[in-house]
This record gives sequence, C-alpha cells and structure tokens, in this order.
Amino acid sequence: MADPGAVAEAVAERLLQERRASCPRPLGLATGRTMVPVYGALRRQFDRFNAPDQQAIRQGWLSFNLDEYVGLGPTDPRSFAAFMADQLQGPLGLAPAQVQLPDGLAADPLQEAGRYRAALVGAGGIGLQLLGLGSNGHVGFNEPPCGPEAPCRCLALSAATRAQNAPAFGGDAGAVPLQAITLGLAEILAAERILLVVTGAAKASMLRRALLEPPCPEVPASWLQHHPRLEVLVDGPAATALPQER
Repeated sequence: MADPGAVAEAVAERLLQERRASCPRPLGLATGRTMVPVYGALRRQFDRFNAPDQQAIRQGWLSFNLDEYVGLGPTDPRSFAAFMADQLQGPLGLAPAQVQLPDGLAADPLQEAGRYRAALVGAGGIGLQLLGLGSNGHVGFNEPPCGPEAPCRCLALSAATRAQNAPAFGGDAGAVPLQAITLGLAEILAAERILLVVTGAAKASMLRRALLEPPCPEVPASWLQHHPRLEVLVDGPAATALPQER
C-alpha cells in the first residue's frame, strides 16, 4: 500500500469485520504511534454503520491490550489505558470492562501479569491480534532476547524502547517507566490470526529481519513467521527492504 492512510483503513476494516463475526473471540489490540491512524480509521468506519449495527458491535465488543506501563494508571494521560479510552472506548461508547488492559498500578505486577493472562484464557484467547513492530524487533513489550514460549509477565524495558516511546513523555526517555506488563509471545502466537502493521522507512530494515531471516531470540517479531495465519500490512517506505513483486 502506498501510504499509512491506506494501511490504516485496511486494518480498521479487518478489525470491524472480526467484531461482526458470528462468534468472535476477543480482539488483541496495540498502542503506539502506528495505531493512532488505525483507530482514527476505525472510528470513521464505525460512524458509517447504521444505529442497529453500531449497537451490535458495542454489545459484542471485548478486547485485550498487549501491555501497560508499571506505575501508570488510567487517569495518567501517558498510560495506555488513557490512550485506549481516548482513541476507542469513549468514541465507540464502550464500557471500560470491554477494553481490558493490565493494571499498571497493581501492588504486585508479577501477580497482575498472571491474573491478566488467566482473564484472557478465560475469555477464550485472542481471535485477531493487532501488532506493531518495535525498532529493536519487539512486539508488545517482548524485548530481545525473547523466545516464542515467553508468557505474559512483568519485565524491564530496554533503553531502545524507552527512547522510542519518549515522545509521549515530553521527549524525555528518562521519564518513561522502567517496567511494563506485557502479553508474551506465547499468548500472541496462540491467536487465531495475527495482523502485523508496519509503516515508515525507519522500520524497513527490522521488518526485513523479522520476515526474511531465520527466527531468533534477538528479533522477537521473527517468531511470527511460524504463525499459519499471519498477515502483514505495510506502506511503501516500510516495504523498501523487502523483495519487490514482479
């Protein structure tokens, strides 16, 4: 696809199709700059449905986000909970319980990771998992090195990830929390379908490593190659390092 706008529209269409399926499993959702246009497109497409269809989507909605910063709660505008409330929950008229995230303020983050994983398993696991790609090859907050069996857990964020996420913290990487709770590759790879969304030339080299080089712990996203229903949506700049179709 030529531009991020076209990618966002295509992703939003797939998410809404999944929600309108007869017996959908929960959506797996992501945050970050790549997802801002995706959720904008989803809101626009949702607004074009008639009132009964909108209500049906609302009633059937259940999603689990990949991750949350340790130490940030939903009232903190830098939290992923606040991001999802602003981008999706509020505009679509969803109840907070329909948009699940780890509790960044839990007294015991390790215990919270176990609770969150159990809640996801209890809901049937993920149907369609939406993913972005980190500059160091992470998906969710699964930092390298990371194997495909890694479970939902609390972990330390790398310097590269904290620098990548600094714009949401006034450009100060030092203000980015040191830890996060994330779904592991075990839960991600258990999804029925995975949709990897990558935009921008800065991700081109890492995308090539993730898709075309042998899977390895140093590029956690490379384990996605093993998934039987992986779909990758990229814009022109992100695709520059990939083989061109003839």
